[in-house]
Amino acid sequence: MGFFTKDIKTLNDLFVHTLRDIYYAEQQITKNLPDMIEKATDGSLKKGFETHLAETKNQIIRLEKVFKMHGVDATGVDCPAIDGILEEASDIAGDVDDKKVLDAALIAAAQAVEHYEITRYGTLIAWANMLGRSDCASVLQQNLDEEKATDQKLNTMALRGVNQKAA
Repeated sequence: MGFFTKDIKTLNDLFVHTLRDIYYAEQQITKNLPDMIEKATDGSLKKGFETHLAETKNQIIRLEKVFKMHGVDATGVDCPAIDGILEEASDIAGDVDDKKVLDAALIAAAQAVEHYEITRYGTLIAWANMLGRSDCASVLQQNLDEEKATDQKLNTMALRGVNQKAA
């Protein structure tokens, strides 16, 4: 099912579809992070990816809570956007021989993922509030806060060392 389909008629339908989109995305991220952990050579980056893997697993649990609160099944829908971002990250990481440059590439790829998640969570929170579901919005806000914090940590790592080592 594409993002704009006949099955989406109301804001609630759109909310549920997007919730399923990010649920799928988080599951794909948990499948891809171990490879990024393995490829990272910078100790802080490796540790950061390990921490984010644990956070992502908790984010999936929170999403399942939102599904339950909203009275819908916790199922994902294919998300070509996250699949493309993750595929591009894998392709780039496979093409880099210099380990210092590889770490910079991994950070860039991870930030692309974070930015996707940040947009999805921000939108879901706004829609949940519009639908009178501040309870769902507050749970989703926890995920958004973690995604923003991860993005900031990645940015700091890049600017304070990884990118300089790669140059």
